Formats: sequence, structure tokens, C-alpha cells
Amino acid sequence: MAKVTGLEGVVAGETDIGLVDGEKGHLVYRGYWAKELAVSRSYEEVAYLLWNGHLPDPGELEKLKQDMAGARIIPDYLRGMIDLLPPTVPMMLVLQSAVAALGEPVNATWPPTLPQALRLTSVLPTIIAYRYRKLNNLPVIEPLAELGHAANYLYMLKGQIPEEAHVRALSAYLILCMEHGMNASTFASRVVLSTESDMCAAVCGAIGAMKGPLHGGAPSEVIAMLEDIGTMDRAEPWIRAVLDNGGKIMGFGHRIYKTKDPRAEALMIATVEMNGKDPSFDLAIHVEHTAIRLLEEYKPGRRLFTNVEFYAAAILRALQLDPEIFTPTFTAGRIVGWTSHILEQAANNRIFRPQSVYTGPMPDLEA
Repeated sequence: MAKVTGLEGVVAGETDIGLVDGEKGHLVYRGYWAKELAVSRSYEEVAYLLWNGHLPDPGELEKLKQDMAGARIIPDYLRGMIDLLPPTVPMMLVLQSAVAALGEPVNATWPPTLPQALRLTSVLPTIIAYRYRKLNNLPVIEPLAELGHAANYLYMLKGQIPEEAHVRALSAYLILCMEHGMNASTFASRVVLSTESDMCAAVCGAIGAMKGPLHGGAPSEVIAMLEDIGTMDRAEPWIRAVLDNGGKIMGFGHRIYKTKDPRAEALMIATVEMNGKDPSFDLAIHVEHTAIRLLEEYKPGRRLFTNVEFYAAAILRALQLDPEIFTPTFTAGRIVGWTSHILEQAANNRIFRPQSVYTGPMPDLEA
């Protein structure tokens, strides 16, 4: 019997939340192209879509914004708990601990509810920014009700109203982080929830999966490449030197997508719109064009397209976010997908109980 590992190709359930088709390069959220949503809609609008199955009308959107603004504040007891955690505790474990602490009896209910999903989504960026500024001996910045989700995150991290170009780029990135099928963290959330545990517990399980470098790893290697290249005139000689030595150009090619990564397409659009407004974006666009040309020259027919990590790196670099909050920022986007799947699982729940193949020794059958 062939060794059974990884669950590749195994269908674990049905969903109408999102579709990932790597062969065709499709990423769909509730019947909409994710790449189009990322460049034409706000974070709040797409969150509403994933939670409710349709885009909000103006009244529904305004109510959602008000509800999210009211849910961003960290409770005092949670601030105290975060303050007691040693500085050496990684941010992802701080998030996991904070979400667990938010699971007080009023939130530890079955079935999970949309208000619970909204609360977790709203407060996660505040927790990240609170912890980040505390660790860096900076005054804590409270969220502003008049700012949207992405803008508030940057404001709380940096302490100043962000540029519109940066807000739009971050919003596109967070939208494209929201949902990506039955990935490891989403599956983990559904498994935990299927036991009739609560939403906070299910999200804690998802954060634990996201923390692993095989899943939630940040595009640090792409950022290192862009930093090393530094200026446009260095791009071609730098890339040629790597290819001449058989090296790999980071940010090109993808394990799932066999054509253009639709997330990269959307982030490219968001980045091109910022062209001329931020040197980091300008350099990234130039490096991409140079790399694609040289990859076709050195590896003709391989069709090595830009992947999402390249433009995620360009955006995170331009926003000047510290590497320690890359994966937490990814998590702040994916929380909408997790909670959507949690709500979907609860609506037609059956506990996950797969079988395993025993490969150990057997006792003496004659005994």
C-alpha cells in the first residue's frame, strides 16, 4: 500500500465561499473574481461579501463600518494580559493568547455568530499594533472611528494618518489574504469548530497553523532581494549574476498556480497605480519586468510568472512594516476567511473523524 500523507487531492467538504483553481489561475470569492474585488472594493465590502454572500448596499456598508469601529477597542483586562507576556513571546503567540482570552462565556457559544466574527476581525489589528508599539517603547495609538480598517491599522502602527496610496495598497493585500480554499489554517479552524467548540477556539487553532513557516511564511526573501538590488540600474546585472550561477529569482513561479497567480495580478495593478508615488513601488515594477525578460532568456518556455509573494513583498517594503509583523498582518487579512468557514461549518456541522492506516506491530493473535 502506498504511504498516505498530506491529504493532497482529498475533498474534505463543500463550500460556496471561495474557489481556487491553480490550473486555470482562478481565485473566486462568492462568485466574484478576487483580483477585481481587491482593486475596486474596500476591505469592509469584501468582508461583508464573504460573511453574508452578497456585497453590501450603502446602508449595510455604513452599519458594518460603525460596528467594526465599535469593536476595535481592546478590553482593559486583555491589555493587562498582553502587558504581562514576556517580550520574547512571538507576535503570533500573542495573537493566539489574546484570541483565547476573548473567548469569555458570552463569546464561547454554539453555534458561532456573525457578531463574534466581526469582533475578532476588528480587534486583531489593534492587538498587533498595541503589542508592537509597547515592545518598541512607543506610545499606544488608539483607533480612529473615521478611518477604515486598513487605514486604521497603518495609523495605529505608525502614529500618523497614512497616505491614500499606502491605504489602497494595504487594502488590496489584505483582501487577497482573506480566502484561499481549504488551506491548512482554514481546515484547522473547521476541524476545531466541528467538535462544537467555539469560534475563538477555532481561530486559535487556525493561528497555530498559520504560525508554521510552511504556511504563513512571509515574503522576506523577496524583500531581501529588492534591498540587495537597491536601484534600477543594478537590477539586470544582479539578476544575470544569480541566473549565471544557477540561482533562483525569488517571487516567480508557484506550486499551485500553473499560470498567472491572480493575486499577483491584482497586487500588480495596485502597485502600478502607485508608480511614481513611492520609490519602493517603482523599483519593484522595474525588477519584475527585468526578471521576466531574463527568465524567458535563460529558461525559455518555463512560463515563470510573478507570484503573490513578489508584490506582497513590494507592498510590505513600501509600507515599511517590520518583518516581525508580516505574518500577523497576513493573519489580520485571513481572519475573514476563517470566520466565514467557521460559520459555514456550523450551519451544516458534522465532526471531522478521518481514518488512519495502522503500520505498527500486532500482538500475538494466538495469545
